[in-house]
Amino acid sequence: MAFQERPRVYTVSQVNHHISCLFRDDPAMNQILVKGELSNVKYAASGHLYFSLKDESSQIRCAMWASDVRRSRVSVRDGESVIVFGQIAVYERDGTYQLYAKAIRQEGSLGALYERFEDLKKKLLEMGMFDECYKKPIPQYVRTLGVVTARTGAAVRDIITVSKRRNPGIQIILCPATVQGDGAAESIVRGIETLDRLGYVDVIIVGRGGGSIEDLWAFNEEIVARAIWNCETPVISAVGHETDTTIADFVADLRAPTPSAGAELAVTNMQDIRTRLEERESRLLALMEQALERSRQALRQYTLMLRLNGPEGKLQRSEQFLLASGERMDRAITIRLREAASASRRLREMLDLRMEECLRRTLHRSELSESRLTALSPKAKLNAGYAYIEDDSHRALSSVKMVKEKDHLVIRLRDGILTAQVLEIHHTEE
Repeated sequence: MAFQERPRVYTVSQVNHHISCLFRDDPAMNQILVKGELSNVKYAASGHLYFSLKDESSQIRCAMWASDVRRSRVSVRDGESVIVFGQIAVYERDGTYQLYAKAIRQEGSLGALYERFEDLKKKLLEMGMFDECYKKPIPQYVRTLGVVTARTGAAVRDIITVSKRRNPGIQIILCPATVQGDGAAESIVRGIETLDRLGYVDVIIVGRGGGSIEDLWAFNEEIVARAIWNCETPVISAVGHETDTTIADFVADLRAPTPSAGAELAVTNMQDIRTRLEERESRLLALMEQALERSRQALRQYTLMLRLNGPEGKLQRSEQFLLASGERMDRAITIRLREAASASRRLREMLDLRMEECLRRTLHRSELSESRLTALSPKAKLNAGYAYIEDDSHRALSSVKMVKEKDHLVIRLRDGILTAQVLEIHHTEE
C-alpha cells in the first residue's frame, strides 16, 4: 500500500497515555458504581487494599488507596457482595485498566447519593452550565489569588506553598470556609461571593483535600454550582484527589485534580518565564550573529565578483559608494549622539529647575511657619512693650479685683523683672 506521506509512529508510552486520557475525560468513568462479588482480597503492608470484583461472566481488578481505606473504615473479605464507588483509570506502566475505589458499601448505601449526583448533573447539563462556551479564561499572570477552603489542613498549605514557590510576589487572600458537614455548602457560597465582590481578585480556587463521596458532598450541592456559575471572577475547582470528581468541577471554568495542581494552573511559574526569556534572548542573539555572518559572506562574495569580473571604473565607483555610505552612517551616528546628549542636558536642566523650585517653595513655607510661631510667642508680646504680672503665688493677674493694697507684685518685662507693691487701686468702668 502506497502512502502519500510517512505515517506517524507512536511509542508504547504514548499509546497508553492516550488511552488513559480517554478514560479520564469520560465522565461516566470518573464517577461510577460497580456491583459485584469480592475475590482475591489483599491488604498490603502499606495500607492499600487490592481485590477483584466479579460477576457470573467477568471480573475487574480494583485498588483502594490507604487514605481511602482509613477514611471508609472498610473491612471486607472474599465472597461478599458489595457496591464499589470509584473511577476507572489506566495504569500506564503496564497498560492495564482497573477500578480505583473511593468507597465500598453494602448494596444500596451509595445508590441514593449517586442518584442525586446524576440527577443534578443532568439538570445543570440541560441548563447549559457545563458548556465550554461559558468558561472564562484563566489570566496568564495572576497577581491576586483568592482561595476558598478550610482554614487549616493540607489543601491550604499546598496551595500557599506551590503559589509562593512559582511566584514569590503573589498576593493570596484566604476566605476560610467549612468544607464538610452541615452548613458547608452555604459557607463555600459565602466565600465565593465575598471574594468575587472584592473586584481585584484575578482567580478563585475552590477546593479541599480528598475524601469519600459523603465528605465531598458539599461540592455537589446546587447552591455551590450556581455560586460558581454566577461568579464574575474565573473559578478553578480543586476538590480531592485526581480520581475525585464533583459537580463543582463541571461548572468551574477550569478543573484541577488536586489543590496543589490548582495552584500550578492558576499561578505562572516566574522562573520558567525568566528561563524562556533568556532562551529567546540567546536565540535572537544567535540569529543576529548568523545574519551578520551571512551579510559578511555576501559582502566578500560580491567583492570577489567585482574584483574578477568588473572593470576598474565600476570597482572605483563601488569603493566610492561604500565610502560615502560609511560617511553618511558616521554622520548619522554623530547627529544621533549629539541629539541624545542635547536631550540629556535639557532633561538635567529641567530636573535642576524643578528641584530648585521645590526647594524655594519649601523654604517659603518654612519661613511662613516661623513667622506664625514668632507671632504667637509670649516673648513677642513682651518685645512689643507689654508686661506679664503675677502675685506672690505666681498667679497671673488679669483684673484689679484680684489684688488689694500693699500686695507685692512681680512684673516681667522684655529685659528684666520688677518687684512692686500696690499703693492704690483705681477701678475703671467696664
